[in-house]
Amino acid sequence: MIPNDKLDIILRRHDEIGAKLSAGADGATFVALSRELSALDDVAAAIRGFRAQQKEVDDLDAMLADASLDKDMRDMAEAERAEAGAKLAAAEKELQIALLPKDSNDEKSAILEIRAGTGGDEAALFAGDLFRMYSHYADSRGWKTELISASDGAMGGYKEIVAEISGRGVFARLKFESGVHRVQRVPDTEAQGRIHTSAATVAVLPEVEEVDVDLNESDLKIETMKSGGAGGQHVNKTESAIRMTHIPTGIVVMMQEERSQHRNRSKAINLMRARLYDMQQAARDSERSADRKAMVGSGDRSERIRTYNFPQGRVTDHRINLTLYKLDKVMAGDLDEIVDALITDHQAKLMAAEGV
Repeated sequence: MIPNDKLDIILRRHDEIGAKLSAGADGATFVALSRELSALDDVAAAIRGFRAQQKEVDDLDAMLADASLDKDMRDMAEAERAEAGAKLAAAEKELQIALLPKDSNDEKSAILEIRAGTGGDEAALFAGDLFRMYSHYADSRGWKTELISASDGAMGGYKEIVAEISGRGVFARLKFESGVHRVQRVPDTEAQGRIHTSAATVAVLPEVEEVDVDLNESDLKIETMKSGGAGGQHVNKTESAIRMTHIPTGIVVMMQEERSQHRNRSKAINLMRARLYDMQQAARDSERSADRKAMVGSGDRSERIRTYNFPQGRVTDHRINLTLYKLDKVMAGDLDEIVDALITDHQAKLMAAEGV
């Protein structure tokens, strides 16, 4: 367990930031302090909870050390001590988890990108199924989903779809979804009843703010054009579509969902920031030691992370060897069991890396 003086430092810093924000702070200082306070909230609560439970155990130990305590009171105190000890162990574990290194993006909203992979029309249909799955999951948690761009598949579904999912802690719960998702099922067009395998790639990017990425307007090539092609009811024929290219990196963003050129431009810039931030994060991750990457996972989106087997009603997450036979519920947005297992596995690896 971390020494008490270190815990005192965390609590003092938490109180200090709260006082500074109450006194008033402007601009970037307010943003930075708010983020730090948010990151420390759970830690401070865990420290206070642990200490309250520790005090209860100490008080009961002191009572039991009194030789004059009668039998009935001693029996009662021993029962309470056993219960308090179990609660203290749980509070200590909660504190250990709270003290693990945090992903600074965990509390942010996220941009979800799904692209059809191998499998042609069936892959596009599967991409649509995945988007509906994540949309239902977002609804169940009270998050808001807003379409950014979409390219329809020839037989339905999407060749590519990008959406913003807004809410507290979205990235923390969806970040492990990045990777290749594989589906095994009999397509409606398959006369012989053969099982086909298709895939779609999911990318979850933290939504970034201006202070997170240095995006110079001079590095952007912005072209306007008439909306066209796939897009269903969102397509319009005004000169409102935006094609934005980040010249230094070659990243291209297309936006045509809104009838307003200004709105398309704003969405394009937000998506460009997210992709640049993701590229910068990936570059930093690649500089870490091989041991560290093996411990926390590479996050490589070329990895096959999950298989959805419809004939068997089975979903398997290959990273943690978790198999559930409730595919219908998962596709309807019941993802908490998988997400919780992935977070628990990640925390266990971090604790092992930290020597906890």
